[in-house]
Amino acid sequence: MKNTKKLIAISAASVTGIVIASFLAVAWILSSNIMHPTFVCSEEHFIYCGDPSQLNLSFEDISIQVGDGHTLSGWYIPAEASDKAVIFIHGHGADRHEGMRWFKAVHQAGFNILAFDLRNQGKSAKSFSTMGYFEKRDVIRALDYLQQQKQIESIGIFGTSMGAATSIMAMVDDSRIAAGVFEAGWANLDDLYSEIIEQHMGLPSYPLLPLTTWMLEQRTGMEMAKLNPEDMLADIAPRPVFIIHCSGDNLIGFSHGERNYAAAKKPKEFWKSPCQMHARAWQSDPEYIEQRVTNYFTKYL
Repeated sequence: MKNTKKLIAISAASVTGIVIASFLAVAWILSSNIMHPTFVCSEEHFIYCGDPSQLNLSFEDISIQVGDGHTLSGWYIPAEASDKAVIFIHGHGADRHEGMRWFKAVHQAGFNILAFDLRNQGKSAKSFSTMGYFEKRDVIRALDYLQQQKQIESIGIFGTSMGAATSIMAMVDDSRIAAGVFEAGWANLDDLYSEIIEQHMGLPSYPLLPLTTWMLEQRTGMEMAKLNPEDMLADIAPRPVFIIHCSGDNLIGFSHGERNYAAAKKPKEFWKSPCQMHARAWQSDPEYIEQRVTNYFTKYL
């Protein structure tokens, strides 16, 4: 009997050890995928995968130095006799091409355009991604570049997905951003990861989410609790915000857009886009949303 109990105890301990090891392994994989996303430009999503000449726009290849030693690669598209500009900030696992579908309308409305690859994305310096925590510094340096190198006086920002969260954080910290458009951004990153783990992976969010969060923070120095736009949006006022979200967003659910809009103070705008895929607002009605976005920037910049 004693031997049987001992074997059962050993077996239970072994199973527990295997379960713990499995959760740790999955958490390591998840944190690695967040830190080092892969990207291949898809015309289905980004529409354009060339450079701005594909839109008959003249441009400059530029480099921006970030204070922590990173070099960012980007494009500057000048608009004649304009001291106003819009910065485009792409999402996780994307690059500057994500904003290209908006370039022509924004440029024709009289705005210079700056689009660049965030750290560890596209052609910028390789390091690791932090879901906006350190990428916010990239946006601040882009503001410096526009003012110091291009003598731009009025600056707006357009962020998509992770780029929306990054842009919101930058706008809270830097009053030089006069107006922001935020498409397909999350409201709370823990909530988003919990939804992805449970709905897309079919796994329990506990203890997988706390383990993944701990690993991310240990490996990168980021603080997950500081990556929740709904906690910050009210601080942007009285500068305006424009929230855009697909009604059927299959990655960052529509409720995140609703929560962000509710958290923001006036002046604010919202568009519930009739799209069923993540960050596809432009594809759902290009003429309508181009007009709204350009009118918005024209009004506030």
